[in-house]
Amino acid sequence: MPGKENGFYIGPTLIDHVTADMRIAQEEVFGPVMAIVRAKNVEEAVSVQQRSKYGNAASVFTESGGVARYVMEHASAGMVGVNVGVPVPREPFGFGGWNESKFGVGDITGRSSIDFFTKSKKMTTKWNRDAGVNWMS
Repeated sequence: MPGKENGFYIGPTLIDHVTADMRIAQEEVFGPVMAIVRAKNVEEAVSVQQRSKYGNAASVFTESGGVARYVMEHASAGMVGVNVGVPVPREPFGFGGWNESKFGVGDITGRSSIDFFTKSKKMTTKWNRDAGVNWMS
């Protein structure tokens, strides 16, 4: 990148015909980089995604409701977009990945953020000795 010669910067990059054995397909890359893995059908495409140890986000571009539903239900990702390039929502919706893309116990926005900052407690009590002898009665 002009003006950034002493850093680790790359301009918008498209890498086509990526295969599963390539490093670009095995690491989670954040930046203006798109790796294209070609698949014969949507089932094969989702299978490629499911084999990744990461699961930040997945997107599908389609006019088919069936294809959209298939990807939404089968993608192993914390965020799934249909006809959206980067499915990063804004509050009050949760944001976060799955698998190795997840950091901590919750997402950073939405309801999950409330759960993250809340210390919940479940309490079970029994007051009537005559109700029975086991804890379920």
